[in-house]
Amino acid sequence: MSKPQIDIIPSDKIKRQQWNDCIQKSSNPLIYAYAYYLDSMTNNWHGIIINDYEAVMPVPWRKKYGIRYTYAVPFIQQLGIFSSSKEKYEDLFLQQLFQFCKYGDYNFNYSNRIITTARTNFIIDLSLSYEGIYKSYKDDLVNNLKRASKQGLLYTKDEDYKNAIEIYRSIYSDRFTNTLKNDYKNFETLCIYLQQQNSVIIRSVKNASNKLLSIALLLKDENRLYNLMNTTLEEGRKTEANHFLLDQLIREHAGTNLIFDFEGSDIPGIKSFYEKFGATDQPYFSLHFNKLSPLIRWIKK
Repeated sequence: MSKPQIDIIPSDKIKRQQWNDCIQKSSNPLIYAYAYYLDSMTNNWHGIIINDYEAVMPVPWRKKYGIRYTYAVPFIQQLGIFSSSKEKYEDLFLQQLFQFCKYGDYNFNYSNRIITTARTNFIIDLSLSYEGIYKSYKDDLVNNLKRASKQGLLYTKDEDYKNAIEIYRSIYSDRFTNTLKNDYKNFETLCIYLQQQNSVIIRSVKNASNKLLSIALLLKDENRLYNLMNTTLEEGRKTEANHFLLDQLIREHAGTNLIFDFEGSDIPGIKSFYEKFGATDQPYFSLHFNKLSPLIRWIKK
């Protein structure tokens, strides 16, 4: 077997169509890895590429004190290796990553065979009928939905992604301190592009007085619905509005051959909430690495 050709290329030199084709044709395509998504959300990124886009791996990076490092990008849950062949080249990609960035955090995707820390990510197979999915709901969710059905809640469609982003930011910015104002602006730019592709889905729940109780902004590709921003307002917590919202989203898209991706979570309360829907954990893998010289490691302390 000949030695594979491997290159690491800055984003502005990458052949976009070939890159995106590799992601789309891989066995594990994810929206976060497409060039347009990375362009919108990262400060800088390079692509590690094997054999003329047979396999690729995006590497977001920054510099501090002259040291290049990779980092977990807000609103990008998992990246890693994407390949159109059976050969995954994990060791080669890791070697290149450690040469390019001597330090950092990197989230590999659910199908990469990398020995790292597993992170929780719940999914539901929407190829099933709604009735088939509902059978896996936990009893307390079923009871909450019965209570919600008596509240006169209204499930509505929306197109105002700016409002959905602002509501999410205003309520959760204190919780996600690593997500900065500019990250929300970047995500808004991404939504401008994706809305033109009919790939932004916004659904909300209101009460009989038309007061907003819960809202979700999801992104869509050919394979998944990604629950990127799901916000419940204070009054919505009293009426089981978010239970109702997610149930209605599942009902709307059941039978579509998509995956409903809850986007996490290892936070106990959120984890138990998603588990109520009978969701399956499809973990991804988080790597922290430090390949700095001993002297720099000491200074960094």
